[in-house]
Amino acid sequence: MSYLTSARLAATAVAVATLAACGDSAPTEAPPSPAATAEAAPPTEPVDAPEPAAAPPVDACALVSKREAEQLAGTRLEDAVPGGESCSYTGPVSGPLAQVEVYVGDGAKKILDIDRELDHEFETLSGIGDEAYLEDGAVFVNASGVWVAIRLVRLEDPAGYRKPLTELARTVAGRL
Repeated sequence: MSYLTSARLAATAVAVATLAACGDSAPTEAPPSPAATAEAAPPTEPVDAPEPAAAPPVDACALVSKREAEQLAGTRLEDAVPGGESCSYTGPVSGPLAQVEVYVGDGAKKILDIDRELDHEFETLSGIGDEAYLEDGAVFVNASGVWVAIRLVRLEDPAGYRKPLTELARTVAGRL
C-alpha cells in the first residue's frame, strides 16, 4: 500500500471514529412527538379569518337593456355584445353612427379617473346613487360600492344627450 493510500485510510478511520463518538453522546430519551410539541406551543402566526364572500359580478348588459340603449342613442342598435365587465350596443352598418358602451367595476372607475386627469369638465349629479358625474357623452355612477360608466358615441352635439344620460344613470343606480 502506498503512503498516500494509508494516509487516506487513516483519515477516514479518524473521521468515522469521531462521528461514532458524537453519536454515543446522544440523549437516551426520545424527543417529544411532533403532536405533543404542537399542543404545547402556542401558534406563532395569527389565524386568518375566512374572507367575506365576494359580491356576485354585475352583468353590464343587464344594467342597460337594448331598448334603453336605443332610447339613449335615438336610433336602432344591434344586439348587445358582452365583454367581461362591459357591454356594447352598436349602430347598424348602414348608419347612423351610434354606440352605447356600459362598463362596470374597476374599469368604469378607471375611465372616470383618466377623464379627470385629462381635465374633462364634469357636472355632479345629486340624488343619483352614492355619487354620480356627467360629462359630454358619458355618465358615471357609484351605487352600493359599484361603479358604472355609460358612454355614448354620436356625431351630434353631446349637449342634446345630457338629459337622457342623466335619466339612464338614475335608472341604473336603482338597479344596483
